[in-house]
Amino acid sequence: MEWLDWSLISSTIRMVTPILLAALGGALCSRVGIFNVGLEGLILVGAFSAIVGNHFTGSLILAVLIAAAASVLFSLLFSYMTIGLKANEIVVGVAINFLALGITTFALRAIFDVKGAFYDKDMAGLPRLEIPLIHDIPVVCEIISGHSPLVYLAFLAAILLYIFLYRTVTGFRVLAVGMNPVAARSLGLKATRLQVMAILLCGVLCGVAGAQLSLGQVTMFTEGMTAGRGFIALVAMMMGQSHPLGILASSLLFGFMDALSIRLQGFSIPTQFTSMLPYVLTIAAMFFLKEKNRGVGSNQ
Repeated sequence: MEWLDWSLISSTIRMVTPILLAALGGALCSRVGIFNVGLEGLILVGAFSAIVGNHFTGSLILAVLIAAAASVLFSLLFSYMTIGLKANEIVVGVAINFLALGITTFALRAIFDVKGAFYDKDMAGLPRLEIPLIHDIPVVCEIISGHSPLVYLAFLAAILLYIFLYRTVTGFRVLAVGMNPVAARSLGLKATRLQVMAILLCGVLCGVAGAQLSLGQVTMFTEGMTAGRGFIALVAMMMGQSHPLGILASSLLFGFMDALSIRLQGFSIPTQFTSMLPYVLTIAAMFFLKEKNRGVGSNQ
């Protein structure tokens, strides 16, 4: 097929990065017994902060660090409300999403004096890395090479998270806290500290996801530019059962649908229809998860 080629796979790898990073962050929270619905807001804050950092510092490294730091601040608020004040995590997560949307919209007008979107033609986006060893291999080069550093970081993060959870003592403690916080505390584990650590690491990953979205893909910021990616990341996390490798596979599926929806726009297919594809898959995935959970419940 004309629309199905190797460049589509390359686009999938690029489009999957924000979803994968956020889903890994959500998995960390899930492993300590916290369902973080605020991923959407954390990504949005990261995306805006990356643009602000790049605009005022001119440094891409500082821009990514500022994006991560801003999302960590929101994560601190989330952890204080859910752990410190024992507030409902779903309600707090939804509040974080609305707070992020409101603050970024207000700050866009206050800092850049524009509405809707900010774009600077002189602003440099994240560089594309050409991998020397595979640069001359036709198909492999087209798929793997030429992405931003954060794309490679996302796949590395999935592997590192797997090693952390299943090959380190701290990882086993995190899993223990998620399975039974009361029993974990009775064994002397600092459950609260591990929960806060997981939430803050989730903030770092979501901030980097936002930086990839605004600096690695389009080099601009628009209001609400996350467009539901945080919620898609939640579904990818649930489909992958909070396992890093499972999340990697499910995120690739959503990234493929995202890339395919953009590709189909060039074939006289209405934009409204193609834009629905990732979300249709999300709804279908929720039905799949419902049936799967029902089957698990019937066996118990």
